[in-house]
Amino acid sequence: MPALVKYQILKWIGFFLLITHLFLRFLFPEPNVFIDLILFNLVGLIASAIAFNAPIISDKFSAISFGSASLIWSIGSFFSTWNSFFNSAIPEWISEVSYSFFYPLVFFAVVRSFTQRVKIRALELLDTTIIAFGLTGVLTAFLLKPAMIGFEGSAFMVFISILYPVGDIVILAIALAYALLNPISIKSLLLCAGLLSFSLSDLFFIWSSLNATYTFGSITDDGWIAGLLLISLSFSFESGQSKFSDKISSYSATISLIASTCLLGIAALKPGYFPSFILLPGFITIALAFIRMSYALSEANTAGTERALARTDELTGLSNRRNFLSEAAKLRGGFIFLLDLNGFKKINDLLGHEVGDQLLKQVALRFARALPANALIARLGGDEFGVIAPIEQAEAAELALALRATLSYPITLVDRSERVDRSERVDVSIGYARLEPAVELSQAMRRADLAMYEAKRSGSGSLLWQGQD
Repeated sequence: MPALVKYQILKWIGFFLLITHLFLRFLFPEPNVFIDLILFNLVGLIASAIAFNAPIISDKFSAISFGSASLIWSIGSFFSTWNSFFNSAIPEWISEVSYSFFYPLVFFAVVRSFTQRVKIRALELLDTTIIAFGLTGVLTAFLLKPAMIGFEGSAFMVFISILYPVGDIVILAIALAYALLNPISIKSLLLCAGLLSFSLSDLFFIWSSLNATYTFGSITDDGWIAGLLLISLSFSFESGQSKFSDKISSYSATISLIASTCLLGIAALKPGYFPSFILLPGFITIALAFIRMSYALSEANTAGTERALARTDELTGLSNRRNFLSEAAKLRGGFIFLLDLNGFKKINDLLGHEVGDQLLKQVALRFARALPANALIARLGGDEFGVIAPIEQAEAAELALALRATLSYPITLVDRSERVDRSERVDVSIGYARLEPAVELSQAMRRADLAMYEAKRSGSGSLLWQGQD
């Protein structure tokens, strides 16, 4: 069966089972094995199958993660409901652990849904996590404080009792973050509606259980399976065309960080005012903020290094041709020099490229030392160099002589193949031309190039272009 046809069948089966369960619940309000044990949990299993078989329009890991979350929740729900109907009780911890694993899987699925890209950027992931944990800490502290303080029982049961409401608050927080950081679309509406349906139903269950008003098999329980079904359907739709907003995410993360810091500040000023576990999301938020700051600085340094490498010749460390042309285009006066080494090819052919590279590095260093502070030198390619300098004609002639003078004494090179040091000489031919606002850069370079070849041909060493184009 084609995958798309299978997905469509599962989708309509899921809707049919949910509507059937709601209809039967109204007709038979009393607890029923078929309605509450089989049909109810079957909707959760179908939601899992829908997520696993969703057309991968968005991230496949997101769909797989939620499919696993829905499956494990349905297993826990089945065991818990079984114990409500039959005396052969299944250990309670099995269903509790199943419910517990549901939350991190959903959290991962929703975070991965924040982008359609195959890989979510690390800063986006950190911002989303900071928002979720920051809002979790604040909402948990001020909405759940009365309920949390009253829990009794074993350490495991207290932990579980805390985990469920906190997990629901996390789901509410990331639903809010998703709504704020993504454009309105079918995907965002289904996902947020599903998250709200599940978490609000669970919070209502916790509240009514604490107040001894919960009735097993009530209509509000359908909020769980309706939420699972809506979330699973969202993974087959595209998000809006707008990209993830870095500014909104950064601002929201900053607000979450400030809120968490204030929460911890209140806890420090009034010890015991909040239960200690409620403060954990605040500590996590601050820790994640430091990680984000460190990562952002590292990313900025990497970007700076990459920009520098894009402007730099890898061998000599001088500017490359692209940067040379960019800087030359900004000048409105001065001179452009083109330098071509004499004798380099012979050394490179006889002694090898490694020795040739050593020579180019030393020549580049000598040239750079002869330049005035306001000049720029670049390696244009091979043994050709370029210089731009905002100087007058007399200074240009002096600079040409100074550049030639740097090669008046031998260059020591290490020949590793023969393990000897060699002393080699090279010369340079220089042509230079005036940079003028009325003259195109390409034309000025052509003039300097013509002067350089004439200097090489005539043996004059350096020559100012003074001819006709």
